Amino acid sequence: MSSTRADAAQATTTRAPRWWRTSLYVALVAALAFGVVGCGKRGGTSGGDSGGDSGGDGGGKGPTVGLVTDLGGLNDRSFNALANKGLEKAESDLGAQGVVIESKSASDYEKNLGQFAQQKKDLTVGVGFLMADSINNVATKSTGTKFAIIDYSVKDDPFKSPANVRGLIFSEQEAGYLAGALAGMVEQEGTLKGLNGAKVVSAIGGQKIPPVEKYLAGYQAGVKKFCTGCKVLIDYSQDFIDQGKCQDRANAQMSKGSDIVFQVAGGCGLGALSAVKAKGVWGIGVDADQAYLGAHILTSAVKNVDVAVFDTIKAVGDGTFQGGSDGVYGLKEDGVGLGEIAPAAKQYETQVATVIADVKAGKVTIPTSPK
Repeated sequence: MSSTRADAAQATTTRAPRWWRTSLYVALVAALAFGVVGCGKRGGTSGGDSGGDSGGDGGGKGPTVGLVTDLGGLNDRSFNALANKGLEKAESDLGAQGVVIESKSASDYEKNLGQFAQQKKDLTVGVGFLMADSINNVATKSTGTKFAIIDYSVKDDPFKSPANVRGLIFSEQEAGYLAGALAGMVEQEGTLKGLNGAKVVSAIGGQKIPPVEKYLAGYQAGVKKFCTGCKVLIDYSQDFIDQGKCQDRANAQMSKGSDIVFQVAGGCGLGALSAVKAKGVWGIGVDADQAYLGAHILTSAVKNVDVAVFDTIKAVGDGTFQGGSDGVYGLKEDGVGLGEIAPAAKQYETQVATVIADVKAGKVTIPTSPK
């Protein structure tokens, strides 16, 4: 937007007849106003000294909402992108006025959240477990502002069930279990192209944090339930961004016999899915349905972050927001699920549907920590 404003300034200083300059000025003001509304609400970044939201609100009449991404940003094609999808739906359906700031470092979190608090947004959403301390610090100072944090319970430290903060948490173990069940069925039968007969599968987590651990625990349990003698390798990239790190770990796991790799590492995990494609084996996506990456994606363990974000914005708008408590999104609440199953594995859909029904009915006890 800064270059557009610079161009406008230059144009309005060009010598021309008075009537022409007046018409041009009006047109430029209209164009700039459109740009602020249409472009300013997306793609803001922070870092260095500038802080930085990206401009004005979306222009609707619903709640004003600020969304702060974690380091993966809106282009992670997964977690942050889903949160943004929920905000966009709220803009479309509810007239919400949204602004997004993409964090460039962990030190940006508190600054970005504080910026929205100072602007007195009706709701500020922090995307991710790692923002807990920052949200707690800002929310404690801004008790008149509502906050939501994705993947963290407000009943856990550092929170003290604050009245202005709502936790949005998910039953990732259920989605992981479904993905593991399918992987186990595939390994047990052993007929899909790309399998090596070793009965080894694997998973790569970004860090040992509860959302990741729940995914991995469910996956491990699902594989073990449906594949006799299957081995599940688990490794951590210690990163949610660097694709090279996840690619390296996937290659290491495949060298040990893994022919199905489950990525639970956000944008980093895209590197793992690229590695399995190169080796002609199978990958499992996370959070978003990552079937779009190609036919090598067996399925995805889906977490509908967009649903939780939309629900929370709606609650703020209609006056039903409940701070000091958590919204829990599991399979029954359409908060988690299984993505598209690869065409080569469609024969397992009926079996998977039975597993889904059993999980919804509470017939399956799924661990939340991997063994």
